[in-house]
Parts: sequence; structure tokens; C-alpha cells
Amino acid sequence: MRVCVVGAGAVGGLVGGRLAAAGHDTAALARGATLEALRTHGWRVGDEPAQPVRAADDPAALGPHDLVVLAVKATALPDVAQATADLLAPDGVVLTAMNGVPWWFLDGDPLTSVDPGGRLRALLPREQVLGGVVHLSARSPEPGVVRPVAGDRLVVGEAAGGRSARAGAVARALAGAGFTAHESADVRSEVWYKLWGNLTFNPISMLTGATADQVIDDPQVHALCVQVMVEAARVGDLVGCPVTEDPEARMDVARQLGAFKTSMLVDAEAGRPVELDALVTAVHEIGLRVGVPTPATDGLLGLTRLAARNRGLHPW
Repeated sequence: MRVCVVGAGAVGGLVGGRLAAAGHDTAALARGATLEALRTHGWRVGDEPAQPVRAADDPAALGPHDLVVLAVKATALPDVAQATADLLAPDGVVLTAMNGVPWWFLDGDPLTSVDPGGRLRALLPREQVLGGVVHLSARSPEPGVVRPVAGDRLVVGEAAGGRSARAGAVARALAGAGFTAHESADVRSEVWYKLWGNLTFNPISMLTGATADQVIDDPQVHALCVQVMVEAARVGDLVGCPVTEDPEARMDVARQLGAFKTSMLVDAEAGRPVELDALVTAVHEIGLRVGVPTPATDGLLGLTRLAARNRGLHPW
């Protein structure tokens, strides 16, 4: 399989490096220090041998690909959407490895929160997309270097739902590269379930600077998290993504991970734009669309958005 990674950071670098080690022809669309590191050293994952990669900052220099792994932050997606489309072979497919609600999530009008004007949908229509859900963590201590941290599970499925030969082939390729990967006939529900867990911890940690265990252990904040999760579960029911787990059970899972910083807190501390719209604004917008009141979610959104804007981490 001919594969290109767009977003060769921690997750993208891990996927690209392991697919290369499994014998796939891999490329990376990158720039700056990451581009130079990949050109000089190839993929570097943990203590594994370095793997070759074709790296460039111009899609035309890389050619068409069977699979494009889109592993950027949601805030960066508008800047790379055209390049991603340009990297696809005529029968190629995009695999999204991103947090939050993606542009392809709903039928009907595009979500303003994640795809204003429908530009992403026009460039990357649902028919060319496989949804991906990442249940692993990795870090990139320097450009072009990846250190796996925990987990190895990846879920792949047709954005439009159902099973397909191409989704199965991508899942098998990822499994052959050492991931615990499987195809889902309902990847939208998998996306919503992961969002359901991130929806509270990420914005609250960004607001407060608290680690996840501190969020869970504060009684009033804990109660707010439960209220937001109940609202999101009601929204999920009406868009065909039911959540059957109890919020307290999900909190218990997070508690076992200890004192970790969420990705939104890490981004905020580094002065990078935060993925507020894909993680929270989209839930508010979908709630309006399906007629589910979300007062706790809306309050959390307003506070976090104001804090992010005043720190230059979210556009006005």
C-alpha cells in the first residue's frame, strides 16, 4: 500500500513509522524542522530501527497515494485540506486520525463549528473518507522522533457507515504493523464515544490548569462533568450514536490513568491553538440542530472560549 501521512507528529509519526517497518511505501507531507528530520533520519519510533520515508512540503513532489493518514489537529485542517486532496490517487482514501467531531460526521448542512461554508466537505467528500478513532498515546520530544506512551488500539470504518473492502484492508494493514486495529461498521458511534470522554476533561483542564485526577476529585467539578456527559449522551441518541455507559464508569476509567495532562492543556501551555470547536462547540451546535438543550455544555463552552480568546488560542 502506498501511504502518505499528513501531520507527522506523535500519532502520525507512529503510524507512518510502523507501516514503513511493515513494508509499506510511506511518505510524509511536512515542513520546517520535521521535514528536515525526516529527510535526514527517516521515521524514528522509540528504540525501533529507523525506517525510510519520502518527505516533502509539496504534494506534487510526492505523487498519488492509496491511503492518506490525516493526523493533524482540527485547528490545522483548513490549511492542509487542499494538499490532502491533492495527495489522493483516483481511488484513494483518507483516514482521519483526529480528535473531536469531524467534518464528515453528519448528513445535511455542514457544521459551522468544524466546516464553515462546507469547504472541507467539498474537498474531501464522505465517499473518500474512512473514519479513524485513536485509542493510544505517544509523544514527540523533538521533530521527527516519536515515543509511544500507552495503548495501541485503532478503529477504522467507513464514514458513511457499513463495512467495505477498503476499510477492511486498511484495518488489516494497521494490524500487520503492530496495532490492535479493527474495522467498525459504525465508526460514527466510536467517534462520539471518544468525544464523550474528552468533552469535559479537555476544556476544564485548559481553564484551570488541573490534571485529570484533580478534575475528577473536586466534587463540584465532578458534578459538572456528569451533567455535561448526560447532555452529550442525549444528543448522541438523536444522531444515531447512543452511549450506553454510565458517566461515573467513564470517570473511573480516567481515574486509573492518574495525573495526566489533557491534550488541550498541553497545547494551551505551549501557546498553540486549542481544539475547542471540534470538541465542544460542535456538541453545542448539534444539540441546537436536534433540539436538545445543553446548558451545562454551553456554559463550559462560553467560559473556555473566552479564556482561550484572551490568551490568543482561539479566533475571535
